[in-house]
Amino acid sequence: MITSPYILVLFYSRHGSISEMAKYIARGINKVSGIEAKIRQVPDVSDTTKIASPALPDDGAPYCTLEELADCSGLAMGSPSYFGSMAAPLKHFIDQTSTLWLTGQLIDKPACGFTSASTMHGGQEQCLHSMMTPMLHHGMVWVGLPYKNKELISTLAGGTPYGASHLANSTSENTLTNDEKALCEAQGKRIAEMAVKLKK
Repeated sequence: MITSPYILVLFYSRHGSISEMAKYIARGINKVSGIEAKIRQVPDVSDTTKIASPALPDDGAPYCTLEELADCSGLAMGSPSYFGSMAAPLKHFIDQTSTLWLTGQLIDKPACGFTSASTMHGGQEQCLHSMMTPMLHHGMVWVGLPYKNKELISTLAGGTPYGASHLANSTSENTLTNDEKALCEAQGKRIAEMAVKLKK
């Protein structure tokens, strides 16, 4: 089956901030002609090995399949920052991508990251680096945010040159600032533009 080119917006969101960011990333992607956003999430992981996630989530985006990752034209990956690293559910999903690595299916495709933390120095940039590392192993091209985006300089909340971020003042705070929304859209638009260029 032939599908339209798409950027996979893949995320894990525990309290809603990352899910909200994914919507603005997708909005930026959909501003670019010739490509579209496909939003997917990863299931939670259990504290025990006896409980499996349901085949479909109770709400929100469907769970991602390895086929959807293999067939994407680019990847925007989001996770809250847990101690300066991506959340376990997203890492668990990435750890299952060895077959894609062996076959080189992600080589030369663009990738970017977005994150959220509840304190100003809660590890946002380090979390983005933790997402960047396995994508570089896959041969993907990491796409950050250039400073031509004026919000990157003016923001008093989230925003890094390594990828979009959100400062949540508490775990229940998922309202993005205008600067954060603009940077998410800019991130989505940039990765979509890069994907179109790299496919030529």
